[in-house]
Amino acid sequence: MGTSRRCVVVVDDDPSIREVAALSLSAVGGHDVRTAGDGADGVELARQVRPDVILLDVMMPTHDGPTVLARIRTIDVLRDVPVVFLTAKVGAQDIRKLDGLGAVGVITKPFDPLALPQRLADVLGWDE
Repeated sequence: MGTSRRCVVVVDDDPSIREVAALSLSAVGGHDVRTAGDGADGVELARQVRPDVILLDVMMPTHDGPTVLARIRTIDVLRDVPVVFLTAKVGAQDIRKLDGLGAVGVITKPFDPLALPQRLADVLGWDE
């Protein structure tokens, strides 16, 4: 696992989710992980580090995931960065709605920390 080190930005308002995702993706997946606690900070962080992927929580105060994704798509250096939504809403209708917003995939919470790097690789088509 983790044969190719990539930069992953995790944006989630829940500190425990950020910590678990960062630890999982760095320790298990071997990736360089940066985190942000809200959408505005996440956009600025992504603009600075130009990640390979952004893991973006759907439900956050102030700016939700779909709003943040729309903002990301207006920034030249981020326009083509894949975004994967993180969500606790797991109904088929919820997933279909998110799929139509321009993210490359959806990962549901809670997630298995040991499986998260492979799950992300599967969504993105990375050969891990």
